[in-house]
Amino acid sequence: MKKKTIEPTLAEEPMVAYATINYTPMTAIMGNRYANASDFDLLKLARKGISKKSLLALAKQISLTIEEVAAVLHISERTLQRYTPETLVKTEHADRAIELALLFERGIAVLGSEKAFSSWVKTPNFALGGQVPFSLLDTHIGFTMVSDILGRIEHGVFS
Repeated sequence: MKKKTIEPTLAEEPMVAYATINYTPMTAIMGNRYANASDFDLLKLARKGISKKSLLALAKQISLTIEEVAAVLHISERTLQRYTPETLVKTEHADRAIELALLFERGIAVLGSEKAFSSWVKTPNFALGGQVPFSLLDTHIGFTMVSDILGRIEHGVFS
């Protein structure tokens, strides 16, 4: 009696690792290290400082002008322009840049796209007394208020 051999039914081909790089506001600052970044990593980065090159990448990623980024960071546009690409900005400016990137990431996640959030953040908001959310980002309290509104939107509360 002949033995039947069973042919495998699976297609066999070499395995290839495919990866996509999800470029976000935080990857503009931290590069690919952000995927596993903890709060301590962000704290360490803020204390070390962020290069002008990273700030410009962040501004480009979130569709802001240098003037707008300078206003949020409380640094003059002229001072920012004088920095070389490798110059590290001070801790207080780096901290605010990280906060800005995190807020934009959250906004993009809540509203579904970068375009939708960029439009929302520059449009007067009823829940903020008719103020434009971006105009509040010059203070920590303003960041908190905008973040709270995003939380309300995320949970379906009229905002």
